[in-house]
Amino acid sequence: MKNLSKFYPHVLAVLGFVLISLLYFHPVLQGKKVFQSDIAQYIGMAKEQNDFRKTTGDEPYWTDSAFGGMPTYQLGANYPNNFIKQLDSVIRFLPRPADYLFLYFLGFYILLRVFRVDSLKAFFGALAFGFSTYLIIILGVGHNAKAHAIAYMPMVVAGVILVFRKRYLAGGILTMLAAALEINANHFQMTYYLLLFLLVIGIYYLVQYIKNKEYKDLGIIAATFAIAGILSIGVNATNLMATSEYAKYSTRSDSELTFNPDGTKKESSNAMTYEYITEYSYGIAESLNLIAPRLFGGSNHENVGVNSPMYEFISNQGASPEQAKDFVSSVPTYWGAQPIVAAPAYIGAIVFFLAVLALFIDNRKIKYAFLAGALMSLFLSWGKYFPALTNFFIDYVPMYNKFRAVSSIQVILELCMPVLAVLGLQSFFKAEEKERWNALWKSGATALGVVVVLLFAKGMFDFTGGSDSMYLKAYGEMGPPFIDALKEQRAAMYVSDLFRSGVLILLAAAILWLFSKNKLSQVTAVVLVGVLMVGDLFFVDKNYVNSDSFVSARQADVPFEATPADEQILKDTTHYRVFEVEGNMSSARTSYFHSSIGGYHAAKPRKMQQLFDYQIAKNNIGVLNMLNVKYIIQKDDQGQDIPLKNAEANGNAWFVSEVKKVDTPDAEMKALDKLDTKKTAVLNQKEFANAVKENSFVTDSTATIKLTQYKPNYLKYTANNPNTGLAVFSEVYYPKGWKATIDGKEVPHFAVNYVLRAMEVPAGKHTIEFKFEPEVIKKGSMISLISFIAMVALIVAGIYFDKKNKQQIPS
Repeated sequence: MKNLSKFYPHVLAVLGFVLISLLYFHPVLQGKKVFQSDIAQYIGMAKEQNDFRKTTGDEPYWTDSAFGGMPTYQLGANYPNNFIKQLDSVIRFLPRPADYLFLYFLGFYILLRVFRVDSLKAFFGALAFGFSTYLIIILGVGHNAKAHAIAYMPMVVAGVILVFRKRYLAGGILTMLAAALEINANHFQMTYYLLLFLLVIGIYYLVQYIKNKEYKDLGIIAATFAIAGILSIGVNATNLMATSEYAKYSTRSDSELTFNPDGTKKESSNAMTYEYITEYSYGIAESLNLIAPRLFGGSNHENVGVNSPMYEFISNQGASPEQAKDFVSSVPTYWGAQPIVAAPAYIGAIVFFLAVLALFIDNRKIKYAFLAGALMSLFLSWGKYFPALTNFFIDYVPMYNKFRAVSSIQVILELCMPVLAVLGLQSFFKAEEKERWNALWKSGATALGVVVVLLFAKGMFDFTGGSDSMYLKAYGEMGPPFIDALKEQRAAMYVSDLFRSGVLILLAAAILWLFSKNKLSQVTAVVLVGVLMVGDLFFVDKNYVNSDSFVSARQADVPFEATPADEQILKDTTHYRVFEVEGNMSSARTSYFHSSIGGYHAAKPRKMQQLFDYQIAKNNIGVLNMLNVKYIIQKDDQGQDIPLKNAEANGNAWFVSEVKKVDTPDAEMKALDKLDTKKTAVLNQKEFANAVKENSFVTDSTATIKLTQYKPNYLKYTANNPNTGLAVFSEVYYPKGWKATIDGKEVPHFAVNYVLRAMEVPAGKHTIEFKFEPEVIKKGSMISLISFIAMVALIVAGIYFDKKNKQQIPS
């Protein structure tokens, strides 16, 4: 019974996390869902794949509904033997997004327990981490994979620290499982940032071990991490291998073209430009909204309330109370350095104060590793505003230039600061009275000093936002007074939130002072500080993600309604493509209903993006024809969608009479400028040296080639040609997985016209088939199975030996 009683606090903590997660997102209990903009786009992209899976029970691994065709590896494809995904589903048993919030809490609680923080402090610390505004807002907009990866970060850190503390079995198993779950979350940018932080922790411990000449232990640690790393990667092999394979053909890989769409010479072959990588860079001063949420205006759509300068301004313009209230519910108060912000990345004023307290009172040197991680994260989040560091990482640190939105690296700071805060709180209660007072006044003076300095620095800012010029034009004569009112509103928010943070810091410091004077018990002090700390974050979060964010399940699951234009197009039951002019390369709406040449994805097929930039954006109708774009959706004068039928579309396949051979990708792209795609195909002979020996083919009016059966992963054609011909198919060429046969015999096919596939077809009547059977799935699933079996065996052995040889966590 005594052994069981020690688990009660942890059981209560977990139950508390479940309850709080459900209470915060309480509409899920009514069957409602958060309308997440990014998930709506995902649903559009994955519609064909999901429909195929429901109908056949099979996984297509390819979709034709977006970008003319692409693998579904990053669209929620289900892989064989993906047992780690099943484990993740068990852990995330709550309805979404409460499941991710619960995972935030649970992972951070485990990390704090590794630091031997008692359950009550760890409970509040976990809540403070989970309610960081950035972590909540990404749930509101649908960055689920990002939230998923962030949630497992603390568990990975916990496992790594245990290993470095020579808890090889427990630490190794936790590292292995947490890393496997982290990789399974499938957000490589967040995992990459985690690895950067683990490097900081590794350097800290490496110095300690070398200083103590514990080389044997270093060898054991290295072996433990190697085994954990290999198996965690192994159980995710299918996804990792498939993603790696596709990445070479995506916009995340280097361009083979040496000129820009406007004809100028390219300065760099890097897939993403410096401007694109650093577009979302945190302003240096703006970073202080970590401790005062609306220091830089909060968001682009801020509800400023009726007791605000903006409400007064709108009312003075003659607006009714109801109109004024509606207007102030969404005011563009954000005036920071980033293009768009849905909410400030606020970690909490009390979290900041307690983290400073840790620097004065906590004697564990590991705090410096977390401080270094926080500072690294902060400096890198400045992006283009700290070019020396950012340029170094882009140019010399492997893989760093593959990710955009550098501001999101602040997730590491949002992990480190709550850890420091709880360590500070824990050490405060353990310290002697004199030491407590010394640390308390210093940390209070530091935290409040920052607030006071910022209050006095108000005059240094003009409160002008990057989009203000747009509002000046939009409002005409009312533009200047509107901007003046907007600046007044921003200044008021700046001051009020600094005062708010100052009061919170004073209250927390006062509670700790009362404890040190024996006026409060430790439990009471912890609860009061914890409630203040979490309540602060909770009420800020509610400004951005609340019950208003929820909609009916159907509205979330079916985010797009067919327009009359869609309904008219869908009457055509043949296989064709649709191009929606407005936003088609950044919207999956069309993909929900049709086979589209556009879509929404973070890693688009590179050649289709280039085809759009270099040809389609310049109104090259010949390129639309070769992609079999039969319908074009555009707006009429009333802003309504209208479907225009393209009678010149080439169809699903056709025979050409001429092959234009070129030697470079540049020449291939330029040849499309004025190419008659119905008669001529352009071939890069350097890439496909022996694909076609002839330069011309005899075409006959009786020659036909027709698509007779379509599935996302299977295409069947019937060809009839009295002569040997070169058939061009209006399908994207993707060499990894597509196999072509003529009358059942495998034959080679190759790329023409930069993106399409083609093959020589012998004279006569033939059946041509394309099947998507990616080898990477077969190989990856076998590796996953073997790795999972090895992982289970290690866990069983680990539990056995751990029971046999009880170890104590070193101090």
